[in-house]
Amino acid sequence: MVCVKRIPDPDESLKFAGGGLDYSASKWVPNAFDEYAIETALRLAEVVGGTQRLAEVIVLGIGPESQRQQLAQFLAMGADRGIIVDADPDKLDTATVSKLIAAVFKKEAADLLIAGKLSQDNEGGQVPQRVAGLLDVPQASFAATVEWDQAAKALTVGREVDDGVEVKRVPLPAVVSVDLRIVLPKSVKNGSTPATHAYQEGPRLASLKGITMAKRKPVAVLKPSDLGVAVGANEQVVGVAAPPARKAGQKVKTVEELFEKLTKEAKVI
Repeated sequence: MVCVKRIPDPDESLKFAGGGLDYSASKWVPNAFDEYAIETALRLAEVVGGTQRLAEVIVLGIGPESQRQQLAQFLAMGADRGIIVDADPDKLDTATVSKLIAAVFKKEAADLLIAGKLSQDNEGGQVPQRVAGLLDVPQASFAATVEWDQAAKALTVGREVDDGVEVKRVPLPAVVSVDLRIVLPKSVKNGSTPATHAYQEGPRLASLKGITMAKRKPVAVLKPSDLGVAVGANEQVVGVAAPPARKAGQKVKTVEELFEKLTKEAKVI
């Protein structure tokens, strides 16, 4: 199972209104790290060169049912089916979202939850860890490589750490959040696709056939009440404001003048 999120297009300029961000005219796009998560799941599930499927890939979105097109791209990429938990995102916080994801995971009796390491819109990166805690299953965060040992029902995960890559082995069921390098050509191995196979770098693009098939793939709609989760938000945004405008720079003619300004005006030396 892969949880995904839609976000305002990061390339658009921010608009402010009423002490917060104005999304009324925003273009919504998939969170890039969730695209990496879907690509990881598809590489684990498929056998290159054949039609065999090792696992079912379910894509989970939490938000208004009217925005179900948020799942279309992921279904077109190759996910088998989708689930939407119909809820108002303004009434959710990370704790409630994590409870909803954990409840769906249990309902589906899933073996693995794959998520992006963070959400680009708010740089939030705590949901996968919260879900692992709620499910009481092992987790591997910031995954750069994943190798599936089917016989042992376990994953060997190389995860990004400050001074390199840490390798850990986690039994399934488990939670994995993925980092940038997971979509390198040989980052994911499932034990059935030849280990020498190199994927194209990055998440795959949806083919015309995939887009057509996505329209026929099932998408179930659930309510939080169906999952026994009460909707509420204990975390609230107090306010959002643009940073103050930067002062214009100054040009200096000599190193001596620069040194004087740094010592006497800026006082950084």
